[in-house]
Amino acid sequence: MQKEESTSFTQPDYTLIRKALEIVSGKWRLYIILLVGEETWRYSQISDRMPAVSEKVLAGELKALVALGVMDRKVYAQIPPRVEYSLTAKGLQALPILEKLEKLGQLFI
Repeated sequence: MQKEESTSFTQPDYTLIRKALEIVSGKWRLYIILLVGEETWRYSQISDRMPAVSEKVLAGELKALVALGVMDRKVYAQIPPRVEYSLTAKGLQALPILEKLEKLGQLFI
């Protein structure tokens, strides 16, 4: 008889995987996160660098990222209105992992 090797396979936590996918599942969310990075960007700066995205879609993706706790939205009470976006502490912690997804894409080009 052969002795069976023990494998230390850990069952993936599908709840955590589902939450991670929720963050990057929007068509433009991952790109927005990587674009903003560690900086603070005004809405117009993000929009200018993403000409393929309609204003409605961009606003919706930014709103979703804020609701998910990935990004902060700061509104200044001035005329004309100024809105700035930056990653939250959690968003900054996730940034290196999300940058690896870009490298994963390079493997399959």
